[in-house]
Amino acid sequence: MASTTVKKKTGTTASKMTVEDLVGLNEVKVERKVSFSPRKSVAPRENSPSSVGRSGAVRRYTPQGFDGLVDNRRIPDADVPTEVLEGVLDLEPNGHGILRPKFIPSDKDIYISTSQIRRFGLRPGDLVYGPARQPKENERYWGLLKVEKVNGKEIDKLGQRPNYDDMTPLYPDEQIRLETETDLLSTRLIDLVAPIGKGQRGLIVSPPKAGKTTMLKQIADGVAKNHKNIHLMAVLVGERPEEVTDIKRSVKGDVVASNFDEPGDKQTRAAEIALERAKRLVEMGQDVLILLDSITRLARAYNLSIPTSGRTLSGGFDPAALHPPKKFFGAARNFEEGGSLTIIGTALVDTGSRMDELIYEEFKGTGNMELHLDRALEQRRVFPAIDVQLSGTRQEQLLFDKKTYEKIATMRRMLDVLGKNERTELLLERLKKTKTNKEFLESLNKG
Repeated sequence: MASTTVKKKTGTTASKMTVEDLVGLNEVKVERKVSFSPRKSVAPRENSPSSVGRSGAVRRYTPQGFDGLVDNRRIPDADVPTEVLEGVLDLEPNGHGILRPKFIPSDKDIYISTSQIRRFGLRPGDLVYGPARQPKENERYWGLLKVEKVNGKEIDKLGQRPNYDDMTPLYPDEQIRLETETDLLSTRLIDLVAPIGKGQRGLIVSPPKAGKTTMLKQIADGVAKNHKNIHLMAVLVGERPEEVTDIKRSVKGDVVASNFDEPGDKQTRAAEIALERAKRLVEMGQDVLILLDSITRLARAYNLSIPTSGRTLSGGFDPAALHPPKKFFGAARNFEEGGSLTIIGTALVDTGSRMDELIYEEFKGTGNMELHLDRALEQRRVFPAIDVQLSGTRQEQLLFDKKTYEKIATMRRMLDVLGKNERTELLLERLKKTKTNKEFLESLNKG
């Protein structure tokens, strides 16, 4: 189509205009030169909403690096200040979990959602590490925003873990040597008459005031000094508060304690969390030793907390309350795949309680090591008050080399000809004259 033109007089000069010019006749037309250059990519700044996640939600970055996405969902308040915390996973009946930094309920407990537990295959007793936000006004717990580490490993390096109950148990075949100082005769005597191996299930049978708590502390000290690779745990059930403080200051390891004035379900729950924590460590190939004080009080706590079965044994004990503490004690194993769980528990006798006697009778056949403390020796102020005749370890030949085992058998035969009250005293006198157990065993051949 031909262009239509009109003439406009400006002074004496006329210029041709097109129809397009008439549309903007009264407007001033300004020409601008636009130059195009390649656009530079700019990295998103911290806290900048320019980064979008896979779900389409905008990522916001906190100082800890949390991107605000968990399970492809935008988490409210993801940009609030966070604190990196860790705790042992305790599963609740409704499916969610609570991370307990102190094994028992505290004001630092952390909520972890069911989706995160399922996504990462978390198990009770796992030590979970990650950023968490503070509780709001109407909330009770901190909230875990992201799982970063489990049992000290990055979440993407956790890999496939074995199941504790599917692992292969073996007899203990590696001794946990407790001998430390020359003058510390209790641990030297234990190494000779009731040696402890990795995976041992041991009972310290003791009347009141015979020194069982002192014995536990000395065992813990021997393990800490001679076997730094063993993870040490002390589980105190229904204990006196001052005893708890003493153990916490003495034992170089995890201490999980409940006081005697707490309800039975709280006492049993603390012990269960400690056991689950130990199992998770063993699944990773570690050696763990639990000192339990005491099996008697643990069984009593279950007797108070579990639903009644309608049957009653001697002393008013419900037979259904025997299974949980037996399950706890029976968890001690030495595994072919690697790792071991050793449990040394105390059992009270001569307390005047028929229930305590029943508990001991039920447990004495389940262990593979027993250390008996004698009241008569304690009354005569002979310490350690160990009855060397009743104390012993099953399959102890697996813990010694052939030569050492033959010398220990010789020692046993020599002690057998002595009276009950003479055995321990004579053995302690001979130990005092030597610096080490090896020197003592060598001296037996010299008469």
